[in-house]
Amino acid sequence: MSIDTLLEPYDEDFPTFIEAGFMAVNQKDEVNAKRCFEAARLLRKESAAPIIGLGYIALNKLEVKKAVEYFEQATKMDPENTLAKAFLGVAYLLVEKKRAEGERLIKEAKEASDDPTIANLEDISLEWAEKDLSKKGRSTPFFEGEKGKS
Repeated sequence: MSIDTLLEPYDEDFPTFIEAGFMAVNQKDEVNAKRCFEAARLLRKESAAPIIGLGYIALNKLEVKKAVEYFEQATKMDPENTLAKAFLGVAYLLVEKKRAEGERLIKEAKEASDDPTIANLEDISLEWAEKDLSKKGRSTPFFEGEKGKS
């Protein structure tokens, strides 16, 4: 009997694992968030949702490189996923040389989405980029480690 056959009765729990994972991240419970997203990934290997969740964990910890890797993987798995695209854009905002691409991705995701929660995320992200990250002649703490890197 294959693992997929054994897991089949639990497929209906996939959305619960995803929701619980995001709730755990918001409660700063990384261990259980990872468990939820990994369980969801076992149930649906083809879904970008658990990968987005793992990226969200990394983004919340400001592990930008890891977040970018997860969100890039999710957008490759599901190029039409506006949440993956929006989060990739947010992660790119934190990489000075990719900020313009991040803003472009966020705008694309906003135009493609009819979800008000995603639209709100995108509005806040673009406002943050404009007001805080784009200050000319003023150093921002996000890019201190980026000086001199290519």
